[in-house]
Amino acid sequence: MAKKLFRSVALSAVLAALSIPAYADGLAGSYLAARQATYEADYSEAARYFTQALTRDPGNPLLQENAVLAFLALGQIDRAMPIARQMVADGNGSQLAEMALTTGLVEDGNFTELLERLADGGVGPLVDGLLKAWAEIGRGEMSKGLEAFNEVSKEPGLGGFAAYHKAMALASVGDFEGALSVYEADAMDGLQLTRRGVMSEVEVLSQLERNEDAIARIDSAFGSDLDPALREVRDRLVAGETLPFTHVTSAADGIAEVYHSIASALRNEANADYTLLYARVAEYLRPTHTEALLMTAELLETLGRYELASQTYQKVPAEDPSFHAAELGRAEALRETGKTEAALEVLEQLTRSHGDVPYVFTALGDLRRQERDFAGAIEAYDAAIGLYDTLERRQWFLLYARGISHERLGQWEQAEADFRKALELNPEQPQVLNYLGYSLVEKQIKLDEALDMIERAVAVRPDSGYIVDSLGWVLFRLGRYEEAVEHMERAVELMPVDPVVTDHLGDVYWAVGRKLEAQFQWRRALSFVDGDTVEEANPDRIRRKLEDGLDVVLEEEGAAPLTAENQN
Repeated sequence: MAKKLFRSVALSAVLAALSIPAYADGLAGSYLAARQATYEADYSEAARYFTQALTRDPGNPLLQENAVLAFLALGQIDRAMPIARQMVADGNGSQLAEMALTTGLVEDGNFTELLERLADGGVGPLVDGLLKAWAEIGRGEMSKGLEAFNEVSKEPGLGGFAAYHKAMALASVGDFEGALSVYEADAMDGLQLTRRGVMSEVEVLSQLERNEDAIARIDSAFGSDLDPALREVRDRLVAGETLPFTHVTSAADGIAEVYHSIASALRNEANADYTLLYARVAEYLRPTHTEALLMTAELLETLGRYELASQTYQKVPAEDPSFHAAELGRAEALRETGKTEAALEVLEQLTRSHGDVPYVFTALGDLRRQERDFAGAIEAYDAAIGLYDTLERRQWFLLYARGISHERLGQWEQAEADFRKALELNPEQPQVLNYLGYSLVEKQIKLDEALDMIERAVAVRPDSGYIVDSLGWVLFRLGRYEEAVEHMERAVELMPVDPVVTDHLGDVYWAVGRKLEAQFQWRRALSFVDGDTVEEANPDRIRRKLEDGLDVVLEEEGAAPLTAENQN
């Protein structure tokens, strides 16, 4: 639905830029640099170069459009506005220009002029109707605003948005009974199930002196494993506090919420660069909108703009209940840019400021494990596990990750115990079944149980190359070489450039007498080995197989020989 409603003029402008105009040399340089920066989602550089190009050709509509796009993507709507005004004056108005100009009118509280602009054409079908409703409320015309929401609700697929914003509008002026009736009508098409939908209803219930119902709403939506922000709200409700309604306190907040709710709907349906524009406007109109900040940062990560993401995460203040979530995101953004030490420092600081939050220690353990500090990872996972009174199904990953760390340190007894405990919590979890089954195969123990585990994992994830490889490998270890062939070939189809899987296929081919094909696969495996796989796909061992054959290598290693009756 959202894809059809929101066609991005911004993206079409970028695509149009693929045909290079015949500019003068100085302009062409700036234009080409700006185009490349836009392609790479490097909005800071794109804004700089498009601005330079506009100094040489100020009336060029393509340059204007892309400059506005870059500034919107940076959240610098104030810098987009003058260019947008010039576009309109030149007769080159567009969706992006209207997005910038209408945002400026909201910022100024000029709702009358906003209505006039919307009457002449605006940002898009859903946005315009909701903006009109909130603009009427901003002018003090509540009845007209509610009627405008009702009109939006008549549009196919837009009823949920209209109901959600109508409830917000009623609550913003103190009509909590009216707001609750909208929530209870179940007309929001799932928006009432989003975090903001649930928590806005919780605040409405609290205003109506129904804290017990508000607590039940939190528990039913989020369970018992609450993050700090949710736990703080629940604790206040338990203490008997009446929560203020904070989700929307003005018409400008309501319009910020329009852009945020649209961005939320678009996240799974549109490109990240397009969705980012809506999140940026929400953030601009309401800088304290934490969810908009977090969404903006996450979208920037998706686009590979980790520095901008880190800067956005840092806008969440330390006293915000979601500060830990922002810092977890910032640590990941730092890691992605190779600043591992800085990421570790962020996480270690979080363990001191938010030492009661299990996810903080989990994230620290994960990063330490990725950096091969397995002892440090175990320490962090121990701390996370210790914060739970009782481990539930969703905590399987903690035990799994700690088990991997034990296994990598050669502490098999502790590793196996963690894997088996993880399976008690989540019996058919394919990652755990595969890892434990594969480890048993490598250790040449409990092979029948290993086969059963891996077959169960394959049943759940038949398209996972790693898991299909494990099935072929356990059959190989059991001496069932002919059966192993089909699964190993399938694994290589799924992971055609993985050196470990390709090496395994070579071994299986050798075992069934297809020695030329085995050598071919070993050579392919050698070409795929890199720093991340050199430990498992030992290139020296592969070369020895190529020189002397698998049988000789196995004999040198003191391993059991291949079963003779299975070789041709």
